[in-house]
Formats: sequence, C-alpha cells, structure tokens
Amino acid sequence: MNRVILSPAALPSPALAELKQWLGIAIGGDDAALTALLGASLDTCEAFTGTLPIEAECEEMLPPCAGWHPLSTRPVLAISAVEAVAADGTRTPLAPGSWEADLGADGTGRVRLPLNDGRARVAVRFTAGYAPEWDALPESLRHGVVRLAAHQHRERETSGAAPLPPASVAALWRPWRRMRLA
Repeated sequence: MNRVILSPAALPSPALAELKQWLGIAIGGDDAALTALLGASLDTCEAFTGTLPIEAECEEMLPPCAGWHPLSTRPVLAISAVEAVAADGTRTPLAPGSWEADLGADGTGRVRLPLNDGRARVAVRFTAGYAPEWDALPESLRHGVVRLAAHQHRERETSGAAPLPPASVAALWRPWRRMRLA
C-alpha cells in the first residue's frame, strides 16, 4: 500500500482515560507513552481488520495507466481530488471531468483515470475511516484497541515474542475483519 495519512485522527482524552482505567493508572506521567501505544494499537487494528478505524484524510499514489484503479484503504467515504505528479514531484490537479470516482457499498473506492499524458504517477486524496471519532467506534473495536495497548504496556519489559494481536483481542476484532479470496 502506497498510502500517506495527511491528517491523522486525533485520539481524544476518553481513549487515554479508558486505557488508564484498564491498567489502573491514576497519574499522568506515562500519558505520552500510553497515547503512542493507542496509536500503534489502532494501526494493528487496521492491519488485522483491513479497515481504517477512525476517519482520516489520506492520499494514495497510483500508476498513471488509463482505467479503473482500486484504492487499498477502506472504507472510503469520499474522493476529493486527483493530481498528476511529474517525475520532478510537481503536481497538477486533473480536471474534474477527466477522471471518475466510484464508491462501493462495501467501502471500496476506485478511480478511473484518463490516458497517460506523460505523468509519472497520480495522487488521489480521499477521506476514509469506519467511525468519525473514538466514541463512535463499535464497542468491540474500541475495547480491542484498549486491550491491545494495555497488553503492550504490560509486556514492555519482556522479550515481546508473543503474536499480535493476542487471541483475546483477535476475538473482538474478527467480526470486523475483511477477507479477500484469491
């Protein structure tokens, strides 16, 4: 996946408060480390489920070939811009009528590009994510993120060889997992 998150979702204080309650921590000395663990847990959730948990503004680079190109991030909520990227990195917006966007009911997003006119790549900007904010995430996804962050916090001084996510977290996320048959 050649995706960049342009504006990541900010984790609100309720997320940190849930994690601290789960761990039984009342002081704020570890807040930065715990917030980083929550971010890593959200990344693991995305990798496991195949969906971006919290909405974010993203960009993916596509080859300049004509035709339909699927975006690898899901669920796509809106495709806002398509830009031609030259070999030197300069960007030129493609005219709105020269490309098409399609959003599937299953959260897939795809872009139809015109014939290549010498551009090296095409950048597609879009919004993706399952929930607009932390509190809107389904309980099992949110609880799995907190449990994984707590697990990582507790295991920080061990060898760290345990598989991720642990079975208790995988059980919470499995109903949300997107699978592809090859």
